[in-house]
Amino acid sequence: MKTLLINIKELLQVRETSVEMVSGAAMAILPKLENAFLMIENNLILDYGNMENCPNHNDKNVIDVSGKIVLPTWVDSHTHIVYAGNRVQEFVDRINGLSYEEIASRGGGILNSAKKLNATSEEEIYNQSKIRLEEVISQGTGAVEIKSGYGLTVEGELKMLRVIKKLKENYPIAIKATFLGAHAFPEQYKENHAAYIDLIINEILPKIAEEHLADYIDAFLETGYFSVDETKKIMLAGNKYGLKAKIHVNQFTAINGIKACVENEALSVDHLELVTDDDIAILKNSKTMPVALPSCSYFISIPYTPARKMIDAGLPLALATDFNPGTTPSGNMNFVVAAACIKMKMTPEEAINAATINGAYAMGISKTHGSITKGMRANILITKPLNSFYQIPYEFTSNLIESVMIEGQFIK
Repeated sequence: MKTLLINIKELLQVRETSVEMVSGAAMAILPKLENAFLMIENNLILDYGNMENCPNHNDKNVIDVSGKIVLPTWVDSHTHIVYAGNRVQEFVDRINGLSYEEIASRGGGILNSAKKLNATSEEEIYNQSKIRLEEVISQGTGAVEIKSGYGLTVEGELKMLRVIKKLKENYPIAIKATFLGAHAFPEQYKENHAAYIDLIINEILPKIAEEHLADYIDAFLETGYFSVDETKKIMLAGNKYGLKAKIHVNQFTAINGIKACVENEALSVDHLELVTDDDIAILKNSKTMPVALPSCSYFISIPYTPARKMIDAGLPLALATDFNPGTTPSGNMNFVVAAACIKMKMTPEEAINAATINGAYAMGISKTHGSITKGMRANILITKPLNSFYQIPYEFTSNLIESVMIEGQFIK
C-alpha cells in the first residue's frame, strides 16, 4: 500500500538529487514546494510534486495535511544517550558557582557517570536508554549517533556498546555506534596515560571489532583530557579496524586539534565552541564536517560555536544535541535548531540544513537520510498547522510536531 500525503502547506528540503552536504552560502538555500503532495511506498520516498500534478487516490492510504509543514526528520549526529542515572547534583553545583573543570577535579563529570554505569546492569542501562531514545523519536529525530565513553573499563565500554546494538535491533530509527573509550582517564591511569591508551588500543578495540559493536571512534581532545598526540594514536588505531574518527575538539581550548583531525580524515569535529582563523583555513576544502552543539553551550554557559564566522567563510556546519547526563540532558533537536537561530545567528534555512543534510553527512548516512529525494528513506515529520516553518525556531518551547514517520511507518 502506498501512502499519499496531500495538500502539504510547505514541503521542505526537496532535492531532485541527493547532496552530501551544503556549505557556505548554499546553507541559506532550503528548497521547498508549496501546496504539495508526497507519496511513500514501503520505507522509501516514491514521488512528490505540486498538488496540480498529484496522482489519483486509488489504492492509496491518503492523508490530508492541509496547513501543515512536512520535512525530513532530524539527524542527530552526536549523542551520549546510553548512560546510567543522572548528574543532577552537578547541575546544582554549577548554579552554586563551580565550573565544569572544578566539578571534574572533585571526581564529578565523566568519572561520576562511569562509576554509576559500571555499577548498573546491562538490562537496566538498556531500559533507561530506550526511554530516552523513544523520547527523541517523538520529538522528530529519525537518525541518531550514540557514543560509549561512560565505562572506561573493558567490560564497561563493551556493555555500553552492546546496549547500543540492542537499541539498533529493537527500534526502526537509524543508529550509529561510536566507541569513546578515550572520554577521560580513569583515576588509576591519571599518572599513566600510556597504559590506558594501550588498554583502549590492544584490549578493548579488538573485542569491539570481533563483535562488530562500533561504526566510529572518538576521543575527547582537550586540555586536561587527551592530547593531540594521544588522540592521533587512537584515530590511527581505529582506522586499522575500519572505524573513522568523530572527535570532540575545541570545547574549552584550541590546541591545534582540528589540524590533526583533518589530517587523519576524521568524518566530523564536534563542539568547536572556540575556533581560530587557522582552524577555519584547515577545515576549508576538507571532508571533515564541523558539528555545533548549542544546547551544551546553553546548559553549562560556555561560548557558542561561531557559526556566522564559519559559514560566511564558506564552511559547512551540522547541528546535534550532545544529549548526555552532565552537560546536555536533552535530546530535543527542535530546541537545538531554535538555539542555533537565536544564539548563533543562523537563519532557519541554515539551521534546518545543518540538522538534516549536514547531520546525515556527519553520521555517514547521506545516501539514505536528510532530504526529500526519490529513493531516500521515508523519514518525515509533520507539524501542526503553521503559518510558516519559521515558527519551528520562533516558538522554541512549543511542541509543534504532530506526527513522526520512520521507515514509512508512523510512530505511536
